[in-house]
Amino acid sequence: MDLSYFQKLKDVKILVVGDVMLDRYWHGDTGRISPEAPVPVVKVSEFEDKAGGAANVAKNIVHLGANASLLGIIGDDDNGKHLENLLKDEGISSRLVKQPQAPTITKIRVLSRRQQVVRLDIEESFTQKNADQLSEAFASLVDQFEMVLFSDYNKGSLANIGDMISLAKKAGKTVLVDPKSKDLSDYAGADFITPNLTEYLAAGGLLGDEEQIAQSVRKIISDCKLGAMLLTRSEQGMSLISPQQKHDFDAQTLEVADVTGAGDTVIATLAVMLATQMPEAQAVEIANVAAGISVTRLGAATVAPEELSAKLAEYLGKTGERYHPATEQVFDHVEQAKRRGETIVFTNGCFDILHAGHVRYLAQAKARGDKLVVGLNNDQSITRLKGADRPINKLEERATVLMALASVDWVIPFGAIEEDDTPANLIKHINPDILVKGGDYKVEDIAGADTVLANGGQVEILEFVNDCSTSNVIKKIKTS
Repeated sequence: MDLSYFQKLKDVKILVVGDVMLDRYWHGDTGRISPEAPVPVVKVSEFEDKAGGAANVAKNIVHLGANASLLGIIGDDDNGKHLENLLKDEGISSRLVKQPQAPTITKIRVLSRRQQVVRLDIEESFTQKNADQLSEAFASLVDQFEMVLFSDYNKGSLANIGDMISLAKKAGKTVLVDPKSKDLSDYAGADFITPNLTEYLAAGGLLGDEEQIAQSVRKIISDCKLGAMLLTRSEQGMSLISPQQKHDFDAQTLEVADVTGAGDTVIATLAVMLATQMPEAQAVEIANVAAGISVTRLGAATVAPEELSAKLAEYLGKTGERYHPATEQVFDHVEQAKRRGETIVFTNGCFDILHAGHVRYLAQAKARGDKLVVGLNNDQSITRLKGADRPINKLEERATVLMALASVDWVIPFGAIEEDDTPANLIKHINPDILVKGGDYKVEDIAGADTVLANGGQVEILEFVNDCSTSNVIKKIKTS
């Protein structure tokens, strides 16, 4: 599989249209049964709010490193304002139609010991007038995007979806739909539709052997004027079926924690990969792997591109190639990790000839947090610091070796002469939670330490392994 498509993610622009909602998670312990009724008492200790529904699809797109704009309907209320702020924090541009007659769709999930105890829904169906307002907004936006994704939760926002699909197709856009209607002809003209097994059966689909399923799907897409169906089949994986072809992919996880939002991850990943011009079957293969990651997490989870690529490398087992985003994308990924509450660790070095001491040191650095960013001296910087015969290995080769380590999440080159070959400016840009350095340094002598400490972070000094250095390796080679 050609992972170079991942380099195009930053140029992808997708318009997500559909039912948006606020997902609220209340976490707590359960230790007794209520004396008022035979129900458990949950002592709530933690509150968590997430953008849900179509908003979660947009969030998945952004977390994959692409660009998403969101169009939907919310109530003119506090929950709507809160949802807008969540979207802004996620880097999602949104145009949300406000209406005062119905509340922002809100789902409250009470969880104890990683199990859902009850779900509370606050919602009213939107009116035709609301749907017309959404259609008008859609008409003014559609030309700005190469791809349109409709996320239908049957809440009334997409009452005019047929007209919007027709408009998108006339404008030359690729259209994907995550359906809820039992009548799939409501989505006539869509290039891809992604029902799960329950939705497929409700729409008149038939089970049987693989050939019978293929025939049933092809009849549906022919009768309903659809391009292709990506049928998600739970533990049986998923199948991409078109009039000419059928591609099957096995499920990629054995430990399912929560399937909430898995469909959002599938269609978001499919859309993003198709937008990079990746072949359809490969795009579905990646969407399948992404779904396998998302269902291992509690709640509506998203997948980062570096996670996906690492999982793909494991899945493919052929080249071991890992996705290495450009520097500007790394900055975005770091910010996304921070928003997820992950601890960012930073270290730096030349790493000219990677040896056991480096591996141990980087593993210890990663153990301090969740994500490890490695600042890597560029070739010119190493020459100035180490002499004319260094580096032994060029920057790209050193970065490739580092990215092959499980402990390393991102590599960013540095080493401008005007910065005295230090990562101080890079550290200021990243603002890590923990700065790690190896050797016998004093904290006040470490580049960037003042920035980290001033921002409330930590600086840690790790001991290097004795007699384990690049210089010693080179000396041993020369004398052997």
